[in-house]
Amino acid sequence: MRAMKRALLCCGAAFAAVGILPALAQDANAPVWYAWAPKPNVLPSYGANTPVTRLPAVAAKHKGQKNWSEQVILTPRYDAKWIQSAPGTKVSTRYYPDDRIVWVVWGGQIRFTIEGQQPFVATKGFLVQVPQRVRYSMETVGSEPSLRFEVTHTGINPVFPGDASRPASPPGEHYMKISTPTQPDTYDAINRPYVDFFKDVVAADPTHGPKQSRVVSDEANLVNIIRGQGVPTPPDSNRGHFHLGDDEFWFILEGKCDYLIEDVGLLTANAGDIVFVPPGRFHRASWANGQMDTRLSFNVSPNLFHAFGEDAGGRQ
Repeated sequence: MRAMKRALLCCGAAFAAVGILPALAQDANAPVWYAWAPKPNVLPSYGANTPVTRLPAVAAKHKGQKNWSEQVILTPRYDAKWIQSAPGTKVSTRYYPDDRIVWVVWGGQIRFTIEGQQPFVATKGFLVQVPQRVRYSMETVGSEPSLRFEVTHTGINPVFPGDASRPASPPGEHYMKISTPTQPDTYDAINRPYVDFFKDVVAADPTHGPKQSRVVSDEANLVNIIRGQGVPTPPDSNRGHFHLGDDEFWFILEGKCDYLIEDVGLLTANAGDIVFVPPGRFHRASWANGQMDTRLSFNVSPNLFHAFGEDAGGRQ
């Protein structure tokens, strides 16, 4: 067993030596395991989703509109939208019963009022999250529209306080008054109300990523800041990895990021763009050459299984 691990580590070192590895935070001394993993014979379809959603194209589509919403990703797990709101627009008090809600604020100003927290105003680059069963409300303040990227769990509608009036019924459902013993979740050292990316990360250390990269981390979510100096685009022989049954997507926060996606090819995403990969497809992400680059990854678990090619030695 020790000999096998040493051989595998040498294999990983050989990949690094020939420049196949992009600059990712991976432990070169971690053990590598071989397994037979199910790979789809027919790649899962993108469906209505796209490999990359370009923010300028979305904004152009809604030019002249004060309030609009654009579906970006819709899968059995994720419901992600761009939402623009005119000044004075409010989101009434509510909460999600069994999952967090996460936002990337990308324009204007939004005042968040979250149960147990001091209200705060979020501007471009704020990464905001509310745990399950914690009440929140929002208001676009200032003189300009706000723009936010919003991520929720598909098919789960919010719950409203019992002292509020009955909300409008969503399609196929109706709101009824209930009682529950289930208590609100809490924040912790990792799952904080917000991270001001441009202040807490970029200004704090212009040339490195944050010491605490995780924005959200629980049994069903990982939202992670991946930041580094751009590197030359790796060769196509570095296919990256794929996930079994779980999709993944990224919000580009800074600079540019290169992606090689199976049956899609190589693409470069800019700040504000969203990149999406269905399960079962090899994909490789790297920081594009020429500047500091940051992507914000969204996936279903801090311990998500990564399946690399046999010749990759468990490394990207």
